[in-house]
Amino acid sequence: MRDYIEERAISIANYIIEHGTTVRQTAKDFGVSKSTVHKDVTERLEHIKPNLAKEVRRVLDLNKSERHIRGGMATKEKYLHQH
Repeated sequence: MRDYIEERAISIANYIIEHGTTVRQTAKDFGVSKSTVHKDVTERLEHIKPNLAKEVRRVLDLNKSERHIRGGMATKEKYLHQH
C-alpha cells in the first residue's frame, strides 16, 4: 500500500477519535469522498493499525446509533426556520 494512503488513513482515524466526527463531516474536512473515509478506517486501517481501527470503530458505532437523533434535529431546525 502506498505510504500516503496509510498516512491518510491514520490521520483520518485520529481525527475521528479526537473530534468524534461522522464519516460525512470527516470527508468534508479532509476533502475526500465518504467512500474513501469509510474504506480507510474500516478496511485499510485494520491492516495498518488494528488497535486504532477498534477505537475508531467505537466512535463510528456511536455516531451510527445517534444518527436518527441528528436527523430529527435537522428536520426540526428546518421547519422552525420556514415559519
